[in-house]
Amino acid sequence: MKVLKFGGTSVGTPESLSNVRAIVESQSEPCVVTVSALGGITDRLIAAADQAAAGGDVYSGIFDEIYSRHRRVCEAVVPSGYQGEAWGAVKSLLDELETILKAINLLGEITERTRDLVVSYGERMSCIIVTSMIADARLAHSLDFIRTRRSFGKNVLDSETSHKLIMSKFSELKDAKTIIVPGFIARDEDGRISNLGRGGSDYTAAIIAAEIGARVLEIWTDVDGFMSADPRIVGDAMVIDRLSFVEAMELCNFGAKVVYPPTIYPVFHKNIPIIIKNTFNPTAAGTLIGDDHNARVIENPEAIGVSSIADTRLVTLTQPTAESYSRMINLFSRNGIETMMPDGHKHCGIRGTDARRAEELLNEEFASELLELGNFGIRISEPMATVAIIGRGQESTDLPSRLAKTLNSAGIPVSQTPQQVSPGSAACMVAATDLKEAVQTIHANFIQNTTVQ
Repeated sequence: MKVLKFGGTSVGTPESLSNVRAIVESQSEPCVVTVSALGGITDRLIAAADQAAAGGDVYSGIFDEIYSRHRRVCEAVVPSGYQGEAWGAVKSLLDELETILKAINLLGEITERTRDLVVSYGERMSCIIVTSMIADARLAHSLDFIRTRRSFGKNVLDSETSHKLIMSKFSELKDAKTIIVPGFIARDEDGRISNLGRGGSDYTAAIIAAEIGARVLEIWTDVDGFMSADPRIVGDAMVIDRLSFVEAMELCNFGAKVVYPPTIYPVFHKNIPIIIKNTFNPTAAGTLIGDDHNARVIENPEAIGVSSIADTRLVTLTQPTAESYSRMINLFSRNGIETMMPDGHKHCGIRGTDARRAEELLNEEFASELLELGNFGIRISEPMATVAIIGRGQESTDLPSRLAKTLNSAGIPVSQTPQQVSPGSAACMVAATDLKEAVQTIHANFIQNTTVQ
């Protein structure tokens, strides 16, 4: 058995859904198919909820847009003999959603749990449409077997409970050829609807693949695979045909958006390969992620690719001690704030979306030091960018210095000394305005070797 996951762009239009149907129905072995909400619908659901809480009737226009979109897609892709049943089920969910939005509008506020409920309707509706359009498909609802628990203020997978429920559910479906599962959504300890967070549909697919012992996990998206750089920045970026699990995780951790990073962990531990495929170009070979390090498209002996994160901030403690630096890193970890390139002394990087919360936490944690020690301070930089060169796991102790030299030679100042982030990989921060040129320069020097280092 294999697990296939189709993201929002793959299920965004009648045309792309036709591609999904052709891909799924052509499989020669039983499949579990995990689907996201129709492309863009999650953002529209969030917008509708926020507008409802803000008052007025703007939200109703957004709801009408969501309603019409699902009606059109259902009519376009579901065979005529199944349209009445499929649309009836989708419309029932839309009616529920409209009632919830009206309640939010009346109250003038929205809680996190209510927001999770509103967002869940995207996957709940898309899985009905996809199940109805594929011959002999059966629906297995993730709300029945994916469980979360709260940890440091976030929903995280309840692995033990989910394992038991998944095994029970899929034993009931052992004779099914195609099983459709909505990604992203789950239930918490209290039975309320929750979710697995950003990129949760990838994660759902990986969890199921690991639990049922799938032969392979295929992630179907809108690109031909992992690229040596963002093709919007580097026009001649190349497809990487093979990656190790660690290499793929490094690329994702530093900004490659092909796969949500936690996706890799469940299948990595079971040694289940991942293949990245293009829904719009299904004959392309894609990228194979596994432990096979054989021939690759990119034959450079050192570097695989360049990743970048556009909005990052450099956090600096002035006149810190080893104890105060450790407190800062632990504070971020306890509160779910990812740190990048901690130097062990005074600096670390964080994502721009975490900057305000990080500042509040630091001011609270170090309130007495800020008041009593005149030379102690906290500084969070203006928006910057992080760039990383991902290698092949071969130790290269001079890579950080060569990275700095390459960027400086191109007239790109390095705002934080490059660090080795793993064997063979290094990262640094540059001004946000230098991001594009930095990625192009690194790719030319380390991937293509078009200039002399």
